[in-house]
Amino acid sequence: MPKQVDHRGRREAIARALWRVVEQRGVAHLTMRVVAQEAGISLGQLQHYFSTRAAMLSFAMDFASEQTSLRVDQGLKELGDRPHPRDVLRLTLVEMLPLHADARATSRMSAAYVLEALHDEAVHEQARRGLVQGRALVEQLVRRAVADGHIGSDRDPAIETNLLLALTGFTPLIELEVIGPQDALIAIDLHLDRLFSGNGQSA
Repeated sequence: MPKQVDHRGRREAIARALWRVVEQRGVAHLTMRVVAQEAGISLGQLQHYFSTRAAMLSFAMDFASEQTSLRVDQGLKELGDRPHPRDVLRLTLVEMLPLHADARATSRMSAAYVLEALHDEAVHEQARRGLVQGRALVEQLVRRAVADGHIGSDRDPAIETNLLLALTGFTPLIELEVIGPQDALIAIDLHLDRLFSGNGQSA
């Protein structure tokens, strides 16, 4: 019997090697040869799965997004049935910040991807599409919270969504040690308390 090759597993292993290169050495060292070395395979083997650097980077970004979604899904299960929308939004925001090893890897991968997107039209469109979809999911949560009376009906869901996503801007401040992770969490909690408050009291 011919040996079965797990092609998806190979691609994911390459993606994780790419994450390690970005995390440990920076995007300037992100070449196919370096990623192949990090993955412990030859350049030819890597090119069997990804013909270009852009294709490799796009898959690694999609995989990073999948891993973030899986962490959010696991967190939602831990919140139990019918979690409060404030808790769902907090979980989503926190998982976008580099507060633990997996999140740091995917966060740095995202930063590298944005830089690539500024100079590659195909990558730009894929990155933009992913961000649009992610933003739409957050706005859907906000709109539902408004409809259910958890957030005041005078709040504009689109504006509130933008303000919530702006909190992910803490990433470079955390990475460069301008603020600590706890500072970011305090700011997120304060913002959510204000968003979900009624007559000045937390929901």
